[in-house]
Amino acid sequence: MIKKRALISVSDKAGVIAFAKGLVEQGVEIISTGGTKAVLEQAGVSTIGIEEITDFPEMMDGRVKTLHPKIHGGLLGRRDLSHHMEAMEAHGIQPIDFVCVNLYPFKETILKEDVTREEAIENIDIGGPSMLRSAAKNHQFVTVVVDPKDYEQVLLELSENGETTLATRQKLAAKVFRHTAAYDALIANYLTEAVGEKETETLTLTYELKQELRYGENSHQQAAFYQNALPVSFSIASAKQLHGKELSYNNIKDADAAIRISREFDQPAVVAVKHMNPCGVGVGETINEAYQSAYEADPVSIFGGIIVLNREVDVQTAEKMHKLFLEIIIAPSFSDEAFSVLSSKKNLRLMTLDFSAKDQAIENEFVSVLGGLLVQNQDIVQEQAKNWKVVTKRQPTSEELKALEFAWKTVKHVKSNAIVVANSQQTLGIGAGQMNRVGSVQIAIDQAGTKVDQAVLASDAFFPMSDSVEYAGKHGIKAIIQPGGSIKDQESIEMADKYGITMVFTDSRHFRH
Repeated sequence: MIKKRALISVSDKAGVIAFAKGLVEQGVEIISTGGTKAVLEQAGVSTIGIEEITDFPEMMDGRVKTLHPKIHGGLLGRRDLSHHMEAMEAHGIQPIDFVCVNLYPFKETILKEDVTREEAIENIDIGGPSMLRSAAKNHQFVTVVVDPKDYEQVLLELSENGETTLATRQKLAAKVFRHTAAYDALIANYLTEAVGEKETETLTLTYELKQELRYGENSHQQAAFYQNALPVSFSIASAKQLHGKELSYNNIKDADAAIRISREFDQPAVVAVKHMNPCGVGVGETINEAYQSAYEADPVSIFGGIIVLNREVDVQTAEKMHKLFLEIIIAPSFSDEAFSVLSSKKNLRLMTLDFSAKDQAIENEFVSVLGGLLVQNQDIVQEQAKNWKVVTKRQPTSEELKALEFAWKTVKHVKSNAIVVANSQQTLGIGAGQMNRVGSVQIAIDQAGTKVDQAVLASDAFFPMSDSVEYAGKHGIKAIIQPGGSIKDQESIEMADKYGITMVFTDSRHFRH
Protein backbone atom coordinates (compact mmCIF):
# COMPACT_ATOMS: atom_id res chain seq x y z
CA MET A 1 0.00 0.00 0.00
CA ILE A 2 1.35 3.43 -1.02
CA LYS A 3 2.02 5.70 1.93
CA LYS A 4 0.26 9.03 2.14
CA ARG A 5 2.47 12.02 1.47
CA ALA A 6 2.50 15.61 2.67
CA LEU A 7 4.31 18.48 0.98
CA ILE A 8 5.46 21.08 3.53
CA SER A 9 7.10 24.36 2.48
CA VAL A 10 6.46 27.38 4.67
CA SER A 11 7.81 30.89 5.22
CA ASP A 12 6.00 31.16 8.56
CA LYS A 13 7.43 28.23 10.49
CA ALA A 14 5.32 28.69 13.62
CA GLY A 15 4.04 25.27 14.71
CA VAL A 16 5.33 23.47 11.63
CA ILE A 17 7.63 21.05 13.51
CA ALA A 18 4.82 19.80 15.74
CA PHE A 19 2.53 19.54 12.74
CA ALA A 20 5.06 17.54 10.71
CA LYS A 21 5.72 15.22 13.64
CA GLY A 22 1.99 14.69 14.04
CA LEU A 23 1.69 13.72 10.39
CA VAL A 24 4.59 11.31 10.67
CA GLU A 25 2.91 9.67 13.68
CA GLN A 26 -0.07 9.01 11.39
CA GLY A 27 2.19 7.29 8.83
CA VAL A 28 2.54 10.22 6.44
CA GLU A 29 5.78 10.80 4.51
CA ILE A 30 7.05 14.38 4.39
CA ILE A 31 8.25 16.09 1.22
CA SER A 32 10.00 19.40 1.80
CA THR A 33 12.41 21.90 0.38
CA GLY A 34 14.84 24.67 1.26
CA GLY A 35 14.68 26.27 4.67
CA THR A 36 11.67 24.23 5.77
CA LYS A 37 13.47 20.97 5.05
CA ALA A 38 16.46 22.12 7.07
CA VAL A 39 14.29 23.10 10.05
CA LEU A 40 12.39 19.81 10.02
CA GLU A 41 15.47 17.63 9.71
CA GLN A 42 17.21 19.53 12.49
CA ALA A 43 14.18 18.70 14.65
CA GLY A 44 14.51 15.01 13.77
CA VAL A 45 11.78 14.83 11.13
CA SER A 46 12.85 12.71 8.17
CA THR A 47 12.03 14.36 4.84
CA ILE A 48 12.16 13.67 1.13
CA GLY A 49 13.69 16.50 -0.93
CA ILE A 50 11.68 17.98 -3.79
CA GLU A 51 14.52 17.17 -6.19
CA GLU A 52 14.21 13.49 -5.23
CA ILE A 53 10.60 13.62 -6.47
CA THR A 54 11.16 15.68 -9.60
CA ASP A 55 14.63 14.37 -10.47
CA PHE A 56 15.36 17.95 -11.35
CA PRO A 57 17.55 20.45 -9.44
CA GLU A 58 16.36 23.67 -7.84
CA MET A 59 17.57 26.55 -9.99
CA MET A 60 17.48 30.27 -10.69
CA ASP A 61 17.92 31.25 -7.03
CA GLY A 62 14.98 29.13 -6.00
CA ARG A 63 12.58 30.58 -8.57
CA VAL A 64 12.13 27.13 -10.10
CA LYS A 65 11.79 24.09 -7.85
CA THR A 66 8.15 22.96 -7.41
CA LEU A 67 6.74 23.81 -10.84
CA HIS A 68 6.94 20.26 -12.14
CA PRO A 69 4.42 17.61 -13.36
CA LYS A 70 5.48 15.17 -10.65
CA ILE A 71 4.40 17.73 -8.05
CA HIS A 72 1.29 19.15 -9.68
CA GLY A 73 0.26 15.80 -11.10
CA GLY A 74 0.38 14.42 -7.56
CA LEU A 75 -1.79 17.31 -6.36
CA LEU A 76 -4.30 17.47 -9.20
CA GLY A 77 -4.80 13.81 -10.07
CA ARG A 78 -8.33 12.63 -9.27
CA ARG A 79 -8.35 9.38 -7.37
CA ASP A 80 -11.85 8.52 -8.63
CA LEU A 81 -10.95 8.66 -12.35
CA SER A 82 -9.14 5.61 -13.70
CA HIS A 83 -7.49 7.46 -16.57
CA HIS A 84 -6.01 9.98 -14.11
CA MET A 85 -4.59 7.18 -12.00
CA GLU A 86 -3.30 5.34 -15.06
CA ALA A 87 -1.53 8.51 -16.27
CA MET A 88 0.04 8.98 -12.84
CA GLU A 89 1.28 5.40 -12.78
CA ALA A 90 2.61 5.63 -16.34
CA HIS A 91 4.67 8.71 -15.51
CA GLY A 92 5.79 7.68 -12.04
CA ILE A 93 3.68 10.28 -10.24
CA GLN A 94 2.71 9.48 -6.66
CA PRO A 95 -0.32 11.20 -5.08
CA ILE A 96 0.28 14.01 -2.59
CA ASP A 97 -2.46 13.97 0.03
CA PHE A 98 -1.55 16.94 2.21
CA VAL A 99 -0.16 20.36 1.34
CA CYS A 100 1.09 22.74 4.00
CA VAL A 101 2.33 25.91 2.33
CA ASN A 102 2.43 29.58 3.21
CA LEU A 103 3.89 32.22 1.01
CA TYR A 104 6.89 34.50 0.67
CA PRO A 105 6.33 37.52 2.94
CA PHE A 106 5.38 40.03 0.24
CA LYS A 107 3.26 42.18 2.58
CA GLU A 108 5.94 42.29 5.26
CA THR A 109 8.52 43.18 2.62
CA ILE A 110 6.68 46.17 1.14
CA LEU A 111 5.90 47.50 4.62
CA LYS A 112 9.63 47.91 5.30
CA GLU A 113 11.06 51.39 5.08
CA ASP A 114 13.13 52.03 1.95
CA VAL A 115 12.26 48.67 0.40
CA THR A 116 13.51 48.46 -3.18
CA ARG A 117 11.32 47.39 -6.06
CA GLU A 118 13.75 44.55 -6.78
CA GLU A 119 13.38 43.25 -3.21
CA ALA A 120 9.59 43.43 -3.49
CA ILE A 121 9.59 41.56 -6.81
CA GLU A 122 11.77 38.77 -5.41
CA ASN A 123 9.23 38.27 -2.64
CA ILE A 124 6.42 37.49 -5.06
CA ASP A 125 5.79 33.79 -4.55
CA ILE A 126 5.01 31.76 -7.69
CA GLY A 127 5.39 28.09 -6.75
CA GLY A 128 3.57 28.45 -3.43
CA PRO A 129 0.29 29.86 -4.79
CA SER A 130 0.43 27.33 -7.64
CA MET A 131 0.67 24.40 -5.22
CA LEU A 132 -2.02 25.85 -2.98
CA ARG A 133 -4.41 26.39 -5.86
CA SER A 134 -3.79 22.92 -7.27
CA ALA A 135 -4.39 21.28 -3.92
CA ALA A 136 -7.44 23.42 -3.16
CA LYS A 137 -8.97 22.64 -6.54
CA ASN A 138 -8.59 18.93 -5.77
CA HIS A 139 -9.87 19.23 -2.18
CA GLN A 140 -12.11 16.21 -2.74
CA PHE A 141 -8.93 14.22 -2.14
CA VAL A 142 -6.27 16.65 -0.88
CA THR A 143 -6.09 18.45 2.46
CA VAL A 144 -4.51 21.87 2.04
CA VAL A 145 -3.40 24.05 4.96
CA VAL A 146 -2.28 27.66 4.58
CA ASP A 147 -2.88 28.87 8.15
CA PRO A 148 -0.99 27.46 11.17
CA LYS A 149 -4.21 27.89 13.17
CA ASP A 150 -5.62 24.90 11.26
CA TYR A 151 -2.83 22.42 12.09
CA GLU A 152 -4.54 21.23 15.26
CA GLN A 153 -7.87 20.43 13.57
CA VAL A 154 -6.19 18.45 10.79
CA LEU A 155 -4.16 16.36 13.26
CA LEU A 156 -7.22 15.79 15.44
CA GLU A 157 -9.27 14.42 12.56
CA LEU A 158 -6.39 12.24 11.38
CA SER A 159 -5.96 10.72 14.83
CA GLU A 160 -9.69 10.09 15.21
CA ASN A 161 -10.67 9.02 11.70
CA GLY A 162 -7.48 8.29 9.77
CA GLU A 163 -8.34 11.11 7.38
CA THR A 164 -9.81 14.59 7.33
CA THR A 165 -13.50 15.11 6.65
CA LEU A 166 -14.73 16.48 3.34
CA ALA A 167 -16.35 19.39 5.21
CA THR A 168 -12.98 20.36 6.66
CA ARG A 169 -11.23 20.03 3.30
CA GLN A 170 -13.87 22.26 1.71
CA LYS A 171 -13.40 24.95 4.36
CA LEU A 172 -9.63 24.79 4.05
CA ALA A 173 -9.83 25.05 0.27
CA ALA A 174 -12.05 28.14 0.51
CA LYS A 175 -9.55 29.70 2.90
CA VAL A 176 -6.74 29.00 0.44
CA PHE A 177 -8.48 30.85 -2.39
CA ARG A 178 -9.24 33.79 -0.07
CA HIS A 179 -5.57 33.80 0.91
CA THR A 180 -4.18 33.69 -2.61
CA ALA A 181 -6.70 36.28 -3.81
CA ALA A 182 -5.60 38.66 -1.04
CA TYR A 183 -1.93 37.95 -1.81
CA ASP A 184 -2.44 38.70 -5.50
CA ALA A 185 -4.44 41.85 -4.67
CA LEU A 186 -1.50 43.24 -2.68
CA ILE A 187 0.86 42.52 -5.56
CA ALA A 188 -1.52 44.01 -8.13
CA ASN A 189 -1.97 47.19 -6.10
CA TYR A 190 1.76 47.56 -5.42
CA LEU A 191 2.63 47.28 -9.11
CA THR A 192 -0.30 49.48 -10.17
CA GLU A 193 0.79 52.24 -7.81
CA ALA A 194 4.38 51.85 -8.97
CA VAL A 195 3.40 52.72 -12.54
CA GLY A 196 0.88 55.39 -11.46
CA GLU A 197 -2.23 53.97 -13.09
CA LYS A 198 -5.63 55.35 -12.01
CA GLU A 199 -9.21 54.16 -12.63
CA THR A 200 -8.02 50.72 -13.70
CA GLU A 201 -10.32 48.29 -15.52
CA THR A 202 -10.71 46.24 -12.33
CA LEU A 203 -10.41 47.17 -8.66
CA THR A 204 -8.67 44.72 -6.34
CA LEU A 205 -9.06 45.32 -2.61
CA THR A 206 -8.04 43.23 0.35
CA TYR A 207 -8.88 43.75 4.00
CA GLU A 208 -8.25 41.64 7.10
CA LEU A 209 -10.74 40.93 9.86
CA LYS A 210 -9.98 43.15 12.84
CA GLN A 211 -13.07 42.61 14.92
CA GLU A 212 -16.36 40.75 14.82
CA LEU A 213 -19.11 43.13 15.91
CA ARG A 214 -22.16 42.27 17.96
CA TYR A 215 -24.37 43.98 15.37
CA GLY A 216 -24.38 46.81 12.84
CA GLU A 217 -26.23 50.11 12.88
CA ASN A 218 -29.19 48.28 14.43
CA SER A 219 -29.42 45.12 16.50
CA HIS A 220 -30.95 43.07 13.66
CA GLN A 221 -28.01 43.76 11.29
CA GLN A 222 -24.87 41.60 11.19
CA ALA A 223 -21.54 43.41 10.99
CA ALA A 224 -17.77 43.07 11.13
CA PHE A 225 -14.83 45.47 11.10
CA TYR A 226 -12.06 44.89 8.53
CA GLN A 227 -8.74 46.71 8.40
CA ASN A 228 -6.71 47.56 5.32
CA ALA A 229 -4.15 44.78 4.75
CA LEU A 230 -1.53 47.54 4.67
CA PRO A 231 -2.53 49.37 7.86
CA VAL A 232 -2.97 53.15 7.86
CA SER A 233 -1.40 54.56 11.03
CA PHE A 234 -3.72 57.54 11.47
CA SER A 235 -7.04 55.70 11.52
CA ILE A 236 -9.56 54.23 13.92
CA ALA A 237 -8.44 50.82 12.64
CA SER A 238 -4.94 51.46 14.02
CA ALA A 239 -5.99 53.11 17.28
CA LYS A 240 -5.01 51.16 20.40
CA GLN A 241 -7.76 50.53 22.93
CA LEU A 242 -6.51 50.85 26.50
CA HIS A 243 -9.77 50.53 28.41
CA GLY A 244 -13.51 50.06 28.14
CA LYS A 245 -15.95 47.81 26.39
CA GLU A 246 -15.77 46.65 22.80
CA LEU A 247 -16.34 49.15 20.01
CA SER A 248 -19.65 49.01 18.18
CA TYR A 249 -20.38 49.64 14.49
CA ASN A 250 -21.71 53.15 15.21
CA ASN A 251 -18.78 53.89 17.56
CA ILE A 252 -16.35 53.10 14.75
CA LYS A 253 -18.10 55.34 12.23
CA ASP A 254 -18.39 58.26 14.66
CA ALA A 255 -14.77 57.86 15.79
CA ASP A 256 -13.65 57.88 12.16
CA ALA A 257 -15.53 61.15 11.59
CA ALA A 258 -13.95 62.74 14.67
CA ILE A 259 -10.44 61.64 13.70
CA ARG A 260 -10.86 63.15 10.23
CA ILE A 261 -11.87 66.51 11.71
CA SER A 262 -8.97 66.52 14.18
CA ARG A 263 -6.58 66.18 11.25
CA GLU A 264 -7.42 69.77 10.24
CA PHE A 265 -5.73 71.33 13.27
CA ASP A 266 -2.12 71.73 14.35
CA GLN A 267 -2.77 73.78 17.49
CA PRO A 268 -4.36 72.09 20.54
CA ALA A 269 -7.82 71.04 19.39
CA VAL A 270 -10.75 68.98 20.63
CA VAL A 271 -13.51 67.51 18.48
CA ALA A 272 -16.81 66.16 19.78
CA VAL A 273 -18.93 64.10 17.38
CA LYS A 274 -22.47 62.76 17.49
CA HIS A 275 -24.03 60.76 14.66
CA MET A 276 -21.22 61.48 12.18
CA ASN A 277 -21.43 65.26 12.67
CA PRO A 278 -19.34 67.53 14.90
CA CYS A 279 -21.36 68.90 17.79
CA GLY A 280 -18.46 70.91 19.16
CA VAL A 281 -14.99 71.83 17.93
CA GLY A 282 -12.64 73.95 20.01
CA VAL A 283 -9.04 75.16 19.91
CA GLY A 284 -6.90 76.83 22.55
CA GLU A 285 -3.44 77.48 23.91
CA THR A 286 -3.71 74.22 25.90
CA ILE A 287 -5.72 71.06 25.46
CA ASN A 288 -7.71 72.01 28.56
CA GLU A 289 -8.71 75.32 26.96
CA ALA A 290 -9.57 73.55 23.71
CA TYR A 291 -11.76 71.05 25.54
CA GLN A 292 -13.58 73.81 27.42
CA SER A 293 -14.33 75.54 24.11
CA ALA A 294 -15.57 72.32 22.50
CA TYR A 295 -17.75 71.55 25.52
CA GLU A 296 -19.27 75.03 25.69
CA ALA A 297 -20.02 74.90 21.96
CA ASP A 298 -22.87 72.47 22.70
CA PRO A 299 -22.99 71.14 26.27
CA VAL A 300 -26.20 69.25 25.49
CA SER A 301 -25.23 67.32 22.36
CA ILE A 302 -21.81 66.30 23.68
CA PHE A 303 -23.60 63.89 26.06
CA GLY A 304 -22.94 60.37 24.75
CA GLY A 305 -20.45 61.65 22.20
CA ILE A 306 -17.03 60.69 20.89
CA ILE A 307 -14.14 62.99 21.84
CA VAL A 308 -10.84 63.30 20.00
CA LEU A 309 -8.03 65.40 21.49
CA ASN A 310 -4.82 66.02 19.56
CA ARG A 311 -2.65 66.45 22.66
CA GLU A 312 -2.03 64.27 25.71
CA VAL A 313 -4.96 64.25 28.11
CA ASP A 314 -3.95 65.87 31.41
CA VAL A 315 -5.67 65.34 34.72
CA GLN A 316 -7.55 68.68 34.65
CA THR A 317 -9.12 67.86 31.29
CA ALA A 318 -9.79 64.28 32.39
CA GLU A 319 -11.67 65.47 35.47
CA LYS A 320 -13.91 67.64 33.29
CA MET A 321 -14.66 64.77 30.87
CA HIS A 322 -15.26 62.40 33.79
CA LYS A 323 -18.35 64.44 34.72
CA LEU A 324 -20.02 63.49 31.41
CA PHE A 325 -21.30 60.30 29.86
CA LEU A 326 -19.03 59.78 26.87
CA GLU A 327 -18.64 56.77 24.59
CA ILE A 328 -15.00 57.11 23.46
CA ILE A 329 -12.02 59.36 24.18
CA ILE A 330 -9.14 59.23 21.67
CA ALA A 331 -5.84 61.05 22.18
CA PRO A 332 -2.12 60.61 21.49
CA SER A 333 -1.68 59.61 25.15
CA PHE A 334 -3.08 59.96 28.67
CA SER A 335 -1.09 61.05 31.69
CA ASP A 336 -1.08 58.45 34.46
CA GLU A 337 -3.34 60.63 36.59
CA ALA A 338 -5.73 61.26 33.70
CA PHE A 339 -5.96 57.57 32.90
CA SER A 340 -6.65 56.78 36.54
CA VAL A 341 -9.54 59.27 36.58
CA LEU A 342 -11.13 58.16 33.32
CA SER A 343 -10.63 54.40 33.69
CA SER A 344 -12.79 54.44 36.81
CA LYS A 345 -15.69 54.31 34.34
CA LYS A 346 -15.55 50.67 33.28
CA ASN A 347 -17.36 51.07 29.95
CA LEU A 348 -15.68 54.26 28.74
CA ARG A 349 -13.44 53.42 25.81
CA LEU A 350 -10.02 55.03 26.06
CA MET A 351 -7.87 54.84 22.94
CA THR A 352 -4.53 56.17 21.74
CA LEU A 353 -3.66 57.16 18.19
CA ASP A 354 -0.46 58.15 16.41
CA PHE A 355 -1.13 61.81 15.57
CA SER A 356 2.36 62.20 14.12
CA ALA A 357 1.08 60.23 11.12
CA LYS A 358 -1.86 62.53 10.36
CA ASP A 359 -0.21 64.08 7.29
CA GLN A 360 1.06 60.85 5.77
CA ALA A 361 -0.30 59.48 2.48
CA ILE A 362 -4.09 59.23 2.56
CA GLU A 363 -5.94 56.23 1.16
CA ASN A 364 -8.96 56.39 -1.12
CA GLU A 365 -12.52 56.26 0.21
CA PHE A 366 -14.89 53.47 -0.77
CA VAL A 367 -18.66 53.72 -0.40
CA SER A 368 -20.96 50.83 -1.22
CA VAL A 369 -24.13 51.29 -3.24
CA LEU A 370 -26.54 48.59 -4.32
CA GLY A 371 -24.65 46.53 -6.89
CA GLY A 372 -21.51 48.63 -6.88
CA LEU A 373 -18.83 50.68 -5.20
CA LEU A 374 -17.97 54.37 -5.41
CA VAL A 375 -14.30 55.32 -5.15
CA GLN A 376 -12.82 58.77 -4.57
CA ASN A 377 -9.76 60.35 -3.02
CA GLN A 378 -10.35 62.05 0.31
CA ASP A 379 -11.29 65.72 0.57
CA ILE A 380 -7.92 66.96 1.81
CA VAL A 381 -7.38 69.85 -0.58
CA GLN A 382 -4.85 72.28 0.89
CA GLU A 383 -6.41 75.74 0.94
CA GLN A 384 -4.77 79.03 1.85
CA ALA A 385 -6.54 82.20 2.86
CA LYS A 386 -4.29 84.26 0.59
CA ASN A 387 -5.98 82.60 -2.40
CA TRP A 388 -9.52 83.43 -1.26
CA LYS A 389 -11.40 86.34 -2.79
CA VAL A 390 -13.32 89.00 -0.89
CA VAL A 391 -16.33 89.81 -3.11
CA THR A 392 -18.08 92.42 -0.97
CA LYS A 393 -17.37 96.07 -0.21
CA ARG A 394 -16.19 95.41 3.32
CA GLN A 395 -12.93 93.53 3.95
CA PRO A 396 -12.73 91.03 6.86
CA THR A 397 -10.93 92.10 10.02
CA SER A 398 -7.98 89.99 11.16
CA GLU A 399 -10.13 88.41 13.88
CA GLU A 400 -12.91 87.67 11.40
CA LEU A 401 -10.39 86.08 9.04
CA LYS A 402 -9.15 83.77 11.83
CA ALA A 403 -12.74 82.79 12.59
CA LEU A 404 -13.51 82.21 8.90
CA GLU A 405 -10.51 79.88 8.59
CA PHE A 406 -11.60 77.93 11.67
CA ALA A 407 -15.20 77.64 10.43
CA TRP A 408 -14.06 76.60 6.97
CA LYS A 409 -11.93 73.77 8.34
CA THR A 410 -14.93 72.51 10.29
CA VAL A 411 -17.76 72.88 7.78
CA LYS A 412 -16.14 70.46 5.32
CA HIS A 413 -16.79 67.65 7.84
CA VAL A 414 -20.48 68.44 8.41
CA LYS A 415 -23.12 66.57 6.46
CA SER A 416 -24.43 68.68 3.59
CA ASN A 417 -26.33 70.98 3.45
CA ALA A 418 -23.78 72.22 6.00
CA ILE A 419 -23.60 75.51 7.87
CA VAL A 420 -21.22 76.34 10.71
CA VAL A 421 -21.42 79.45 12.88
CA ALA A 422 -18.21 79.99 14.84
CA ASN A 423 -15.69 82.36 16.30
CA SER A 424 -11.95 81.81 16.13
CA GLN A 425 -11.95 79.43 19.12
CA GLN A 426 -15.05 77.28 18.86
CA THR A 427 -18.11 76.30 16.90
CA LEU A 428 -21.25 78.05 18.15
CA GLY A 429 -23.92 76.54 15.95
CA ILE A 430 -24.02 73.75 13.38
CA GLY A 431 -26.75 73.08 10.84
CA ALA A 432 -26.32 69.67 9.22
CA GLY A 433 -28.00 67.51 6.63
CA GLN A 434 -31.00 69.69 5.87
CA MET A 435 -32.83 69.42 2.57
CA ASN A 436 -32.49 73.17 1.95
CA ARG A 437 -29.62 75.46 2.83
CA VAL A 438 -31.61 78.17 4.55
CA GLY A 439 -32.92 75.50 6.93
CA SER A 440 -29.34 74.72 8.01
CA VAL A 441 -28.63 78.45 8.40
CA GLN A 442 -31.63 78.82 10.69
CA ILE A 443 -30.60 75.85 12.84
CA ALA A 444 -26.99 77.02 13.19
CA ILE A 445 -27.91 80.61 14.05
CA ASP A 446 -30.60 79.52 16.49
CA GLN A 447 -28.08 77.26 18.23
CA ALA A 448 -25.52 80.06 18.45
CA GLY A 449 -28.06 82.24 20.27
CA THR A 450 -26.74 85.51 21.64
CA LYS A 451 -23.16 84.65 20.64
CA VAL A 452 -24.03 85.16 17.00
CA ASP A 453 -23.08 88.86 17.17
CA GLN A 454 -19.38 87.94 17.40
CA ALA A 455 -19.62 85.01 14.96
CA VAL A 456 -18.93 84.19 11.34
CA LEU A 457 -20.78 81.75 9.09
CA ALA A 458 -19.38 79.09 6.76
CA SER A 459 -21.32 77.24 4.06
CA ASP A 460 -19.97 74.06 2.45
CA ALA A 461 -21.49 74.98 -0.92
CA PHE A 462 -22.73 78.11 -2.64
CA PHE A 463 -26.01 79.82 -1.75
CA PRO A 464 -28.48 79.12 -4.55
CA MET A 465 -30.28 82.36 -3.71
CA SER A 466 -29.86 85.27 -1.34
CA ASP A 467 -32.35 84.16 1.36
CA SER A 468 -29.64 82.51 3.51
CA VAL A 469 -27.50 85.65 3.43
CA GLU A 470 -30.51 87.78 4.29
CA TYR A 471 -31.40 85.57 7.26
CA ALA A 472 -27.79 85.69 8.47
CA GLY A 473 -27.66 89.46 8.12
CA LYS A 474 -30.91 90.00 10.02
CA HIS A 475 -29.54 87.92 12.90
CA GLY A 476 -26.20 89.69 13.28
CA ILE A 477 -23.72 87.70 11.18
CA LYS A 478 -21.03 90.03 9.85
CA ALA A 479 -18.75 87.64 7.93
CA ILE A 480 -19.50 84.71 5.60
CA ILE A 481 -17.26 82.23 3.81
CA GLN A 482 -18.56 80.08 0.95
CA PRO A 483 -17.29 78.57 -2.32
CA GLY A 484 -19.22 80.81 -4.71
CA GLY A 485 -20.23 79.59 -8.14
CA SER A 486 -24.00 80.10 -8.17
CA ILE A 487 -25.65 81.83 -11.11
CA LYS A 488 -27.20 84.06 -8.44
CA ASP A 489 -23.93 84.92 -6.68
CA GLN A 490 -24.42 88.60 -7.42
CA GLU A 491 -27.72 88.63 -5.54
CA SER A 492 -26.00 87.12 -2.48
CA ILE A 493 -23.17 89.67 -2.74
CA GLU A 494 -25.63 92.57 -2.92
CA MET A 495 -27.54 91.19 0.06
CA ALA A 496 -24.28 90.94 2.03
CA ASP A 497 -23.44 94.54 1.18
CA LYS A 498 -26.92 95.61 2.33
CA TYR A 499 -26.22 94.22 5.81
CA GLY A 500 -22.56 95.25 5.97
CA ILE A 501 -21.38 91.64 5.74
CA THR A 502 -17.94 90.74 4.43
CA MET A 503 -18.16 87.70 2.16
CA VAL A 504 -15.26 85.52 1.06
CA PHE A 505 -15.32 83.10 -1.88
CA THR A 506 -12.97 80.09 -1.67
CA ASP A 507 -13.71 78.45 -5.03
CA SER A 508 -13.69 75.03 -3.28
CA ARG A 509 -16.90 73.15 -2.48
CA HIS A 510 -17.00 70.62 0.39
CA PHE A 511 -20.11 68.47 0.05
CA ARG A 512 -20.19 65.56 2.52
CA HIS A 513 -22.99 63.06 2.00
